[in-house]
Amino acid sequence: MCGITGIFDTTGESGIDRELLEAMNQSQFHRGPDEGGIHIEPGLGFGHRRLSIIDLSSGQQPLFNEDESVVVVFNGEIYNFIDLMPELKALGHTFRTHCDTEVIVHAWEEWGENCVDRFRGMFAFALWDRNRQTLFIARDRLGVKPFHYALLDDGRLLFGSELKALTAHPAMRREIDSCAVEEYFAYGYVPEPRTIFKSALKLPPGHTLTVVRGRPMPKPKKYWDVPFQSVGPISEADAEEELVARLKEAVRIRLVAEVPLGAFLSGGVDSSAVVAMMAELSDDPVNTCSIAFTDPKFNEAEYARMVATQYKTHHSTGTVDPDDFSLLDRLATLYDEPYADSSALPTYRVCELAKKSVTVALSGDGGDENLAGYRRYRHHMAEEKMRSLLPLGLRRPLFGLLGSLYPKADWAPRIFRAKTTFEALARDSVEGYFHTVSVMKDSMREKLYSAPFKRELQGHRAVEVLRQHAAESPTDNPLSLVQYLDMKTYLPGDILTKVDRASMAHALEVRVPLLDHRFVEWTSGLPSDLKLRGSEGKYIFKKALASRLPDDILYRPKMGFAVPLAAWFRGPLKNRMRESVLGSRLADSGIFNREFLTHLVDEHEAGRRDYSAPLWSLLMFDAFLAMNGAS
Repeated sequence: MCGITGIFDTTGESGIDRELLEAMNQSQFHRGPDEGGIHIEPGLGFGHRRLSIIDLSSGQQPLFNEDESVVVVFNGEIYNFIDLMPELKALGHTFRTHCDTEVIVHAWEEWGENCVDRFRGMFAFALWDRNRQTLFIARDRLGVKPFHYALLDDGRLLFGSELKALTAHPAMRREIDSCAVEEYFAYGYVPEPRTIFKSALKLPPGHTLTVVRGRPMPKPKKYWDVPFQSVGPISEADAEEELVARLKEAVRIRLVAEVPLGAFLSGGVDSSAVVAMMAELSDDPVNTCSIAFTDPKFNEAEYARMVATQYKTHHSTGTVDPDDFSLLDRLATLYDEPYADSSALPTYRVCELAKKSVTVALSGDGGDENLAGYRRYRHHMAEEKMRSLLPLGLRRPLFGLLGSLYPKADWAPRIFRAKTTFEALARDSVEGYFHTVSVMKDSMREKLYSAPFKRELQGHRAVEVLRQHAAESPTDNPLSLVQYLDMKTYLPGDILTKVDRASMAHALEVRVPLLDHRFVEWTSGLPSDLKLRGSEGKYIFKKALASRLPDDILYRPKMGFAVPLAAWFRGPLKNRMRESVLGSRLADSGIFNREFLTHLVDEHEAGRRDYSAPLWSLLMFDAFLAMNGAS
């Protein structure tokens, strides 16, 4: 795992400032503390920070082909490089190392842009072919590894694993993108391809970008998508057997490393399944780690210990104090743009704990998206049944009126919290799902923004992110559609971003077998009722694991990985929250309606409403402004 950066003159061969390139590279030192490398030639500069995992003695980057006409900087792992090497050798290519990076340059020489179709893994890389005067950029299919880029006014293209590598360049403009702000306060992160800055973009997952010097900058090109193509008729027994076989194979290829390797073990279904597979594949005890919370509402440590005991792992547990909010300012420096998932705090701590014993950790991320594990899928399908009873033309005015009249009751049991349901039923499927996942609903964001900022938005609404993905969806199955939307937004924008930044802050590589693209392709094609049956998500996954994991792991209510924000904002963080939300930075930004900010703070502090999620998103936005001095 590494950090990559670079400068490319798209118009000519102007000189590259070595000192500036080194500063961009050093901004990502945490991603690769083992080694650093720079390559400069006319019009091109590549930088690399290395965290050594495979072929420790060689494999330094930037890495070249035989005649040094092709050079690459690469972040990630190509798990099938051992299979590709003999194929490429038979085609006449010579290898000087035993690392996966060298496979990329020879695969490019042999297959060009189609080389990415041959790679199985997590990756983000930039490759320069001098003979073709071509810069080729690629990001893995699900977006496990990040890639940011910006085209400067003078035609220079900057890129980096993290946004901080781009902002280290003085010519990188930091003007805030108003549309990104709207999307951030809806989703809690800035979805691909936007960044918080107008001048920078993220390369979307499953895309490449081919830039030929002297030609106009092209748009990214999609090379893969989640297919949702039926696997055909399959019995439950056969599905269970094949699921386990495919998961075990996805885990097996991720166990190759020349450094200590282990796993995160939360005590949930997904991480427990990964640990079970690792234990079956390994002759030695698996290293596992988990985080415990002193607040029992958030604590899953006893379930993690249950799995650790069953599989005789070397298990370590770290305890997060309920008032562990010391990382608030650190988060802004990790994520470079506003990011409002508060589980970033315990994720940082579990990565910190894991690094004490391992350099590579496997995680269970991706299972909820793959196999319909989120509770919101169950609620969405129930709403879809109700939506199907009436056409939208009747539902919108009827339930829209009921939603506006019915009081909001966050404090009440779910059965009495009908306002959100009414509001969802007044919408179409995509808009209804957007309403479900939003950190701040449409009505709240309408009050949040100042009048000038609303004019600047020119009618842009964050729901359009989901609408654009829905328009490209290969499926119209109601469950598959929302899974697809999450795989395009929440998974890369929130979950994978959180884990990448938290792990890389500790020079820890995290591998995600449940996001192996072959596994994802197969699970996407399973019948929906094998994923969500009645109220049971991950139905076939849990059945397949019944002989390996106890029912207390498989069928207990999902807890999540949360922190007590509501209590923090009424207690130890009360003053910090009030100072940030009602302070000068947010006021001077011109984005916000101060009267509504005051309402949020006062209502939450008084205990009349739980506004912890909106307040946290505002706190993180303020921290971003403080770090960047953005405008």
